[in-house]
Amino acid sequence: MRYLIAFLLLFPVSLLCAQNNPYGLTIINSKQAYRASIQEHPEKALVDIQKAVPGVVLDIRYATKNNFMKQVMYPSARAFARKPVVAQLKKIQAELKKKGYGLKIFDAYRPYTITLAFYQKASDKDFVAHPKSGSRHNRGCAVDLSIIDLKTGKDVAMPTPYDSFSKAAAADYQDLTPAIKKNRDFLIGVMQKHGFQVMYNEWWHYDFRDWEKYELMDIPFKKL
Repeated sequence: MRYLIAFLLLFPVSLLCAQNNPYGLTIINSKQAYRASIQEHPEKALVDIQKAVPGVVLDIRYATKNNFMKQVMYPSARAFARKPVVAQLKKIQAELKKKGYGLKIFDAYRPYTITLAFYQKASDKDFVAHPKSGSRHNRGCAVDLSIIDLKTGKDVAMPTPYDSFSKAAAADYQDLTPAIKKNRDFLIGVMQKHGFQVMYNEWWHYDFRDWEKYELMDIPFKKL
């Protein structure tokens, strides 16, 4: 293993990455290139969220047919994110627990190939990332999530279901009951406190600060 790592470090990561996509993007799509990147920058490691964050609940819709694509997109119900992202999620989970809540994760790292498929099929392109620049999910720096009530295990009421393409999904939509608006704004506030920015048209989508520092990736879950 040490000889493989030494060999990989002789070459810039960019030379080990693919550009075989319609937009000429440099994307890490091999295990070798991924290993080289984290050898140089350990914080770029993708971490299994469920293993790292105590009590987190996964509801990975793209591992089922219960999503806007109406088809299984992921081979397994797992969620990964970069090491600093997961470190903050762990802090958020601890803070929420004190108030009787817990995190529910819908999606996190998403291979670039899936972003291509989403854009081709989505009826409203405003709700999916354009593959010409890739998604922050592809960088392992975006998380789709909500919160649950720890006493009941049920979802806390939010403006819309996950992946809704309606106007009510917007982070600043105002025509809501006071209780639902309070829940949404509470979630946004907690996430922002820990370095996440909500997407303007999706109350469930949060981008981690400094996402620009992380490369686009197209490595399937089974290779992580």
